[in-house]
Amino acid sequence: MTAKLIITGFMATGKSTAGQLVARRLGWRFADTDLIIAARAGKSVAEIFAQHGEAHFRTLEREVIATLTSGHDHCAQCGNPRPAVISTGGGALVDEQNCARLKQAGIVVCLTARPETIAVRVGNSAARRPKLTEGGQALEQRIRTLMAERASAYARADVSIDTSDLALEQVAERVIDVFVLREQSRCKPSA
Repeated sequence: MTAKLIITGFMATGKSTAGQLVARRLGWRFADTDLIIAARAGKSVAEIFAQHGEAHFRTLEREVIATLTSGHDHCAQCGNPRPAVISTGGGALVDEQNCARLKQAGIVVCLTARPETIAVRVGNSAARRPKLTEGGQALEQRIRTLMAERASAYARADVSIDTSDLALEQVAERVIDVFVLREQSRCKPSA
């Protein structure tokens, strides 16, 4: 069985909340790369971007992903790898090292949503999201621009799920369903 289920995708697609629900249902631990980065840095992601720039944030992100996917986390009783649900930041897959590590560690599920849906979900929190404040564009146009820039990175995921019209419980169910199907297809004996 795959030791990691990675949930990635654009901001406001439900990665963190659905990831927590999936982890709870599977009885696995949950790790959110953005929360880990913020805890280690002692400041929010927005503060890291503002004070140190995106390049510094991406370095921290690469370090956290390397740690989470290192394969050194094993059960003390049985010795098997400890399973986990990992939620990444929206730009994590753009980095080649991150993408390779995440794909090697497990199944990567990319959550998507329509730009207008993301704009509504982001709402008043857009000012706290560093990538949305760049470029001087209207919110929905900036979302479209970023989505286009990241499209090839998101296409590298094993599977995508559009969350535009789904409640978070439904997103969690779909993630688990595709995970189980992917695992079953990986474990079938060859003919």
